[in-house]
Amino acid sequence: MQQLTGLDYMFVQQEAPRTPMHISPVIIYDISELDRDKVRFKDVLTIFERNLHKSPIFRRKLLAKTRGFDMPYWIEDDHFDLEFHVRHIALPKPGDWRQFCILLARLHARGLDMTRPLWEAYVIEGLNNVEGLPRGSFAIMLKIHHCAIDGVSGAEIINAIHSLTPEKEPPLVDDPWQPERPPPATRLWSQALSNNLKLPGKFYETMSELVPGAIKAAKISDEHPEHKAERLRTRFNGQITSARVTDTLRMNLQDIKDIRNAVDGSTINDVIVSIVGGGLRKYLGAHGELPEVSLTCGAPISVRAREDEVAVGNQVSMMTISLATDVEDPVKRLKAVNESAVEGKAYSSALGAHAMMDITQSLSPQVLGMGMRAASLAALRSEVAMPVQTVVSNVPGPQFPLYLAGARVHTMMGMGPLLDNMGLFHAVISGAGHICINFTCCREMLPDPDFYRQCLEAAFEELKSAAVKPRRRKRKSRAARS
Repeated sequence: MQQLTGLDYMFVQQEAPRTPMHISPVIIYDISELDRDKVRFKDVLTIFERNLHKSPIFRRKLLAKTRGFDMPYWIEDDHFDLEFHVRHIALPKPGDWRQFCILLARLHARGLDMTRPLWEAYVIEGLNNVEGLPRGSFAIMLKIHHCAIDGVSGAEIINAIHSLTPEKEPPLVDDPWQPERPPPATRLWSQALSNNLKLPGKFYETMSELVPGAIKAAKISDEHPEHKAERLRTRFNGQITSARVTDTLRMNLQDIKDIRNAVDGSTINDVIVSIVGGGLRKYLGAHGELPEVSLTCGAPISVRAREDEVAVGNQVSMMTISLATDVEDPVKRLKAVNESAVEGKAYSSALGAHAMMDITQSLSPQVLGMGMRAASLAALRSEVAMPVQTVVSNVPGPQFPLYLAGARVHTMMGMGPLLDNMGLFHAVISGAGHICINFTCCREMLPDPDFYRQCLEAAFEELKSAAVKPRRRKRKSRAARS
């Protein structure tokens, strides 16, 4: 039995019918190298069954019997049923990309059963008419609650069900797993009392460590007033509904690396943020809603130590980066994003990488929950401007071939959770030589997802044209002179 951290419990408290708090990796598979015409659902079930031991997420559920006076616990599910979690569906004909995106959005919009282990997997067939996919391809959509994983630990779950070779099924293993019976209520309440008595001391200790860092971070911010983000509200910063839309821009990872070289010191993440900034500039501009100052994104950053690489749960912080939506030139936008990211990293470092985790761990669950609900309600009922207008979450994936039941991974993408005042989420996943920007949004806020995808693609093509071609011409000119 393991207790949730305060940061993990935040995601449990935010769970609601309009705001399901799961992360949804989506993996598409190519069966062209198989010696058979399809992967059977039975094969996929076998893959999951023989890999359950690789992560505790698969078979443990929440135990919360202290009425919010203490964090819940993870307990091994004594009624675990694999076939409840792994499901089989097919895309209706003709089975094109638009139908696939609609299906993903509908599945993502439905919350998980909070009384069972917090994950589901959907095996999706019928993708024969999806442009760009090999015939016979299928997909698996995973839904895993954010209280159980962050981006890095989510990547570990993906690795757990895949192999490095095209084996049909993994070998049998000796699995020592045992279910647990819930402990008596008296034990839980006794532990809750003990934990609450320690909170005042934890809070004082946390504040003592954070205040010097906050002062240092404020000085860094004051030294660069030209990079300070304006607090704005956009169509994406309001109350969301339960309906979702999604789409994906798939790019060659090498193109992103080539673009990165146009600005010294820039990173792959800077390029991605620049593309998102360019896409939002085009989209909001077309709707007559582009602010004169730049929008800003929140970017989750992992604070995992090397010894915690396989630990589940959330070990993240957040920094803000300018999207440079006020900059028309794509290369200048990349430079502005890079400068903002450098400052954001310095600010986060001064404040302390574990600041968010430390604060949530030093407050009682009731205080934490009431504070979050009050802040959200106040923001919705006022014209208070938002510090960030969207989220861009970048998770590097494996750049080597992965297989499931002999089928090779063709594309990896993902969908993120939405909240009131944060109705647009960009999940970025790289793998198999490609990198995908998948956006998830409230349908009322983004009724035209096809157009927004076109805006992102146009921003990418403009940046690639401006950043890569001139450099190639210069190299050719130097070669001709020599």
